[in-house]
Amino acid sequence: MNGKRRAIDNVLVERFWRSIKQEKIYINDYVSVKELKDGIEQYIKFYNYGRQHQALGYKTPHEVYSETLGKKFVA
Repeated sequence: MNGKRRAIDNVLVERFWRSIKQEKIYINDYVSVKELKDGIEQYIKFYNYGRQHQALGYKTPHEVYSETLGKKFVA
């Protein structure tokens, strides 16, 4: 973290891991690493395709991403 604004670059990733820990990992009792990996995979699919996000206007990340695919970006 050596440049300006570097500290906030990780905010989205940190928030995602906070959510996954609180909503999936801490409330379940995983017996094996495979079970944990499956649970994380299941949560990531839910997070992207099923969980509505207030910051995205109560849309899923997949919906927002799909909408942007149809738009042309001007550089």
